[in-house]
Amino acid sequence: MKQRRADAGLSQIDLAARLGLKYYTFISQVENGFSRVPTEIMAAWAAELGLEPAAFAKHLLLYYEPELHRLLFGAKK
Repeated sequence: MKQRRADAGLSQIDLAARLGLKYYTFISQVENGFSRVPTEIMAAWAAELGLEPAAFAKHLLLYYEPELHRLLFGAKK
């Protein structure tokens, strides 16, 4: 996710501001696996990174809830 943000030309401060987040350090927490992208801003986060929201959500689900991802989409290939 950090690379996607960098590819979009955004700093953590920039992304946090665009998403309306109070603390830019939350971006670091997500990028380092200490927090999750909140569902309510997932589409906006994807848009800021230039990604399709459904694909972004599906990719995150693979990491956040691998068993649920497997049940919904089958085994990872």
